[in-house]
Amino acid sequence: MIKATAGDDAPERCNQAFTVAAAAVAGGADVSLWLTGEASWFAVPGRAEQFTLPHAVPMRELLDAVLAAGRVTVCSQCAARRELTEADLIAGARIAGAPTFVEEITGEGVQALVY
Repeated sequence: MIKATAGDDAPERCNQAFTVAAAAVAGGADVSLWLTGEASWFAVPGRAEQFTLPHAVPMRELLDAVLAAGRVTVCSQCAARRELTEADLIAGARIAGAPTFVEEITGEGVQALVY
């Protein structure tokens, strides 16, 4: 499980979360990417395309890699604070809350990385 807590406010930390998630998917890991705080915006169409960071893989490519073989979840409270509903999100992303997070994080062999 990878939890991204930063967005444009901390671009290197944000990019690291997405890079690690995409690399883990490429390596065959079962990946759950949780978007919280400002990272929540990357589940909205067009937002990942606006993110740029020198020497980094484009955010949309990283996000697509995770969506292809993993799960992308936006924190329910973070979505509510930004007035986002599932209808506002890219295909494949969902909104879920703390009970779902806890269920995933307490699974056997699960390791969490927070960025």
